[in-house]
Amino acid sequence: MTPSLVIVGAGPRGTGFLERLAAAVPGLYGGRPLDVHLVDPYPPGPGRIWRTAQSPLLLMNSRAGDVTVFTDDSVPLEGPVRPGPTLADWAGTDGRRFAGRSELGAYLGWAYARAKEALPATVTLHEHRTTALRVEGPREGPQLVRLAGRADPLRADLVVLALGHLDAEPDAEQRELAAFAARHGLVHLPPGPTADLDLSVLPAGEPVLVRGLGLAFVDLMVLLTEGRGGRFEGAGDALVYVPSGREPVLYAGSRRGVPPHAKPGYVLGGERPPLPRHFGPDRVDALLAADRPPDFRREVWPHIARELGGAHYHRLFTAHPERTARPWPVFDARWAAAAPDGPGLAAFVAAAVPDPADRFDPEALDHPLAGLRVPSAEALQEELRRHVTAGLARRHDPAHSADAALVAALDSVYRQLGRLAHRTDTGGWWHGFYSHLGSGPPASRLRRLLALSEAGVVRFLGPRLAVGTDDRRGVFRASSPAVPGAVTEARALVEARLPAATVTGTASPLLRGLCEGGARAAPGGLLAVDPADGRIVQRDGRPHPRRIALGPYTTAGAGGGFARPRSGGPAFAQNDAAARAALALLRGVAARASGAGVEGWDTMSDTTSSTETTDAAGEWRDWHERREAAVASSYGPLSLTGTHWLADFPDGRLPDLPGVWREDGDEVVLTADAGDGLTVDGEPFAGTVRLTADHAPVHESRVESAGRRIVVMRREGLWAVRDFDPGSAARRNFRGIEATPYDPRWVVPGVYRPYEHELSVRVENADGRERGLGLSGELVFELDGRVHALQVAVEEDGSLWAVFADATGGRSTFRFRFLRPAAPDEDGAVTVDLNRALLPPCAFADHFICPFPPPGNTLDLAVEAGERRVLTG
Repeated sequence: MTPSLVIVGAGPRGTGFLERLAAAVPGLYGGRPLDVHLVDPYPPGPGRIWRTAQSPLLLMNSRAGDVTVFTDDSVPLEGPVRPGPTLADWAGTDGRRFAGRSELGAYLGWAYARAKEALPATVTLHEHRTTALRVEGPREGPQLVRLAGRADPLRADLVVLALGHLDAEPDAEQRELAAFAARHGLVHLPPGPTADLDLSVLPAGEPVLVRGLGLAFVDLMVLLTEGRGGRFEGAGDALVYVPSGREPVLYAGSRRGVPPHAKPGYVLGGERPPLPRHFGPDRVDALLAADRPPDFRREVWPHIARELGGAHYHRLFTAHPERTARPWPVFDARWAAAAPDGPGLAAFVAAAVPDPADRFDPEALDHPLAGLRVPSAEALQEELRRHVTAGLARRHDPAHSADAALVAALDSVYRQLGRLAHRTDTGGWWHGFYSHLGSGPPASRLRRLLALSEAGVVRFLGPRLAVGTDDRRGVFRASSPAVPGAVTEARALVEARLPAATVTGTASPLLRGLCEGGARAAPGGLLAVDPADGRIVQRDGRPHPRRIALGPYTTAGAGGGFARPRSGGPAFAQNDAAARAALALLRGVAARASGAGVEGWDTMSDTTSSTETTDAAGEWRDWHERREAAVASSYGPLSLTGTHWLADFPDGRLPDLPGVWREDGDEVVLTADAGDGLTVDGEPFAGTVRLTADHAPVHESRVESAGRRIVVMRREGLWAVRDFDPGSAARRNFRGIEATPYDPRWVVPGVYRPYEHELSVRVENADGRERGLGLSGELVFELDGRVHALQVAVEEDGSLWAVFADATGGRSTFRFRFLRPAAPDEDGAVTVDLNRALLPPCAFADHFICPFPPPGNTLDLAVEAGERRVLTG
């Protein structure tokens, strides 16, 4: 059966994953056949949010030259870089222009077509324009993806969820508001993408309460004004709105009471702030290494504040030194050493930066209208227009380029925080703070907002907006402490924001089913995934080997499917790692299905390395997947159905094997006739043949019987014949090898100390007989502050081999295991990696004669690492 991959989600993230898959297939998967199924009810490429069939009035909040879906050499990739044009280059437009969302959708559609064309001919892509409802299946085996409108599920060896923004179940407040609206015949539009809302229910000339002043509000404002036939005349400060008469009156407010800052209207030239500096990889590593999840406000935010302020002041002191009163090195040293809220720091900053408008004040940035009180609603409109006008002027004045440096620092922090998403809950506050300062709308949108305010089509409600209901009057009510006593009533309420991207509140049956089936929700409600490759983490802490998730609802961060050129593209790096992990597993599935590749258990030692991954955890996963493929291969250990000692059968007739088998000195003599159906060396056999012991892999043994391989072996002068049957019950029932996830603490340096002469000790074997075990020396290593030694043998290739037991044996792991370190160097140094402790062959089939550990090879500690047991079902 051809291996199968199902990708759920065909938007920018799914397209990016497909592009990385196409780039990696030749090197990682070769010419093997592969079925790829792409599931999404929306068009491949743009998906739901960026679909081309939406109003051309809706704009991106990024410039066309800052948008690419292609990798460059700034992205940390294992796979090949496949460069491509930015949106501006592809469209032949000005890179400084804010393109329409439908234009981006067309670009994404083209990028999808390009990724599709890049797939080798051996990869077949199937598109399913429907919704995935559920993923089912055992951890160790194929998955089933159930689709809406299709009776039969898709079979998948691996599932990748590349979902974007999804609908959410209403929270308690939204349920109460919806019920209130239903009782009184009002309009209530819950959180969701503005382009998906039915705005026809908002009547012309009527007041509409809008909670939210961010990007969703900007889209709403556009669709209810220009989208209803209104137009703007003039330019700049002289811009005037001419109503069509079909507009409602939008009464809008929010927590801050003001819209986000516009993008800076200039390029940050000259000396740029060194980023990251105070909140970089080293700081994140330290937070990740803590024995408990860090508290965001107490333990993470202070470092972020130091990073943001450091970038702000670096720019101020280096680009505008005339507005400072201290040398930069002096200020920098004090800022780097003190906590942002440390005693005396505020006074030091005030002395060094005389103008308060030049200081980094996160509290003022987060609460720009704190303490505002005005006597009337009209006074509030004038105050808010002044505030927005001043903000626009500042964002276009290079004299305030410290603001642009702050935006650059926000982007740097955002990238670093992605690594902490599975350990701490940043809450909605951080995203709002970042969006308010660093991810606002084009300046042209705020100029239109000012014109709409002058025309009376938009009315500001103020900060700390409170929305309530009046059952007696049957209306929604809104108020702000900025205008004491003022209350605005309306028969319509719009929640202008996207719902939180969490698996705990999602309306997606697919994600809900994952959590019900054992997937873990991290702090904040995100889906926990392995940061290395996006594998979904289960509640038992183990990543699911056959389920990967990417996108805004996961702890991997970097939810966007596109990036600024040469910005490192975190989402692209995640797509690359996930695609390579997927192909490594699928390669193993393909090898298992064909019976090709490594056939014997005993070739899977630590000397087998991966050139396809460089991180230790990734190498271990690749090793583990190839190990499972080798075990489950046609003539792997699961296929052994019998070991027959010829001394026990003096008549030469072996159970379930044709022919007559007798030992004759240093050979075995096989006699058979044509009716026995044997082949020798690939040819039908009848007569007599003399055989020596087989040393090649099982699938190369000389004798075959109806697909079964018959292997001749010799141990301590005794001859035996083994029967390997690909149709064995053990192989049919195999579901994988349970193994402890990679943990670097189980990798320690060791020293091999050879004996003066090789020893042979008698040990019991799994079949109950005692046999000699050759030992060449000791492998000495230190673990948990104690020195341990294992007696080892040296293999023909110089690698070491040990059979050992530990405190987990017979309880959480098989009673003993093997260890196969690589060959030591000339000084005897060797790496001991207990993550690669192997189950012995007799764990897979009773007919192996594994030796038990020799004296001294039972460790008095629990080795919670490596392979644990065989999974069946």
